[in-house]
Amino acid sequence: MSKSRKINRMLTEQEEQRPPRQRRRIRSAGGNADDEAADAETEIEEAEIEEAEVVGNEQQQQQVRMDDGKSFRITFPDFPGGPGTFEAAAKFCYGVRVELTPWNVAPLRCAAEYLEMTEEHAEDNLAARADAYLAQSVLLHPGKATRALKSCEELLPHAEELGIVDRCVEAIAARSSSSRSWVDDLAVLGLHMYKRVMAAMAAREDARATEAMESCLVSYARATLPGLSRSMRWRRASAPVSSEVEQKDLLEAVVASLPADKCSGRVVTAKFLFALLRTAHILRASDEARAALERKAATQLEQATLEDVLIPSYSGAAETLYDVDCVERIVRHFLSDEELGEDEASSAAAITEEEAARTTASRPSAVEMVQVGKLVDNYLAEVASDANLKPAKFCELALALPDHARIYDDGVYRAVDIYLKAHPRLTAEERDRVCGVVDCRKLTVEACTHAAQNERLPLRAVLQVLFFEQLQLRRAIAGTLLASTGAPRQQQQRAAALRHAAGPSETWRTTAVQESQVLRVDMDGMRSRVQGLERECSSMRRAIKKIDGRDDDAAGSPGSADAAASSWRSRYGCKFSTQARDAVVSRASRMGMSP
Repeated sequence: MSKSRKINRMLTEQEEQRPPRQRRRIRSAGGNADDEAADAETEIEEAEIEEAEVVGNEQQQQQVRMDDGKSFRITFPDFPGGPGTFEAAAKFCYGVRVELTPWNVAPLRCAAEYLEMTEEHAEDNLAARADAYLAQSVLLHPGKATRALKSCEELLPHAEELGIVDRCVEAIAARSSSSRSWVDDLAVLGLHMYKRVMAAMAAREDARATEAMESCLVSYARATLPGLSRSMRWRRASAPVSSEVEQKDLLEAVVASLPADKCSGRVVTAKFLFALLRTAHILRASDEARAALERKAATQLEQATLEDVLIPSYSGAAETLYDVDCVERIVRHFLSDEELGEDEASSAAAITEEEAARTTASRPSAVEMVQVGKLVDNYLAEVASDANLKPAKFCELALALPDHARIYDDGVYRAVDIYLKAHPRLTAEERDRVCGVVDCRKLTVEACTHAAQNERLPLRAVLQVLFFEQLQLRRAIAGTLLASTGAPRQQQQRAAALRHAAGPSETWRTTAVQESQVLRVDMDGMRSRVQGLERECSSMRRAIKKIDGRDDDAAGSPGSADAAASSWRSRYGCKFSTQARDAVVSRASRMGMSP
């Protein structure tokens, strides 16, 4: 034990306390072979280390036997590292080669300090070797530093006093952006050490360090929180199994470590954030943690999928299958960010209306808004079949988005149709309110056709659909006529230019040719319009005959269909197409309504 000053001192003290007849002299370390032969009877057999017992409050005891059967009993009340570390240190004292690793270098360094195995007592001692291995190997790689930091959790406060913990934490933070192969090693750390590493990484103002911090967050959360999401079922075998309370603390620590600014989206994705939010509901995390996750998820809502936002209701007070209130809060957080961006843009330097419109149209936020609109419509269609979903909650979420979030209202119309089918006992007022979330002016032709024949819709909604469909048809016809009349005007302008460029001899001939072409175009257009009117008139005659025949058979009152149709036109002030008019009149007749 010549390399340990403390053990030599303790052995000397015990030898001096023995009675004179049992006292033995401890041979010094500098004796030669002749001295060993002369003092063989006084030598203590230090090589016979019989046992390391744990007595009382985990006190390490080392027993050294004498030639006469007596032994020394050395007690180490708070020896760092346990029996395995003491055995390695004892082997080092007797010249046995001890291999240093990231797992045992911190315990051996603490043991060397405890046993006073320093250079002041003997050259090339254990403390110097451990410090050299730390500096030249462990602290140069964040993965090795993480394993050494894990071993320090059982060496407190010794490792803290020696500065090993701080050196490992700083080494991890400084070299975190060097590679991504080591981030999975963080799963072995306890919560206290993990917080220290995250705090050190957050203190570094570096873009690469921020991305590395996000990677560490995701890896640690996946490894320590089982069942983080439907697709994240794997856990590291080295990760400890935590209780529900510990998992809640881990989750809140991960949430607190999220960057304050918007994440890059490459590492901390929308799927990961919504998975954390779902786990927070399961573990009943604090309201502050859930609110922070909702705000963070809103920053990447445009990247979320329908599966991500389908968060089940884990509260006993909730009646719906999915947490609709949570999704509505996230949508409103997203809209508040958009409104903040618009306010900042409006407070900038004044620009023209054309430039402002062009800037707004080309803004990425406009595209993100449309993506969020599609996501909300799909979510509404998914939760619409829930029998416990109230009409007010359905309408609040549907109307939360602004008008420019939906290019077409086909998605929200599909959700309304599903909701009406799943809730057949709604009152007339509730049906009108639910259908009011659909803008009939933004329905496609297919949606209008379906709505006109949808018996679940109120009659008022059907009439609005038909009216706007007729209005769109008129606008389309007007646009076609304007396009047809615009062509002759352009031709006349080109002809005038040609007459101006040509000489007097060519003027009469050019004028005659152009007038002939214009006349031919006008005649063709008139012919096509007349044919269209004839077809429309014929179809109307056939439809009227069918209505007259059906009414004569049913009630014996001829002409009632024309009267009903005329009454509908005079009441609503619009002209319906033949097929749509037939559907409305027949449906009103079945419902027993009078014009």
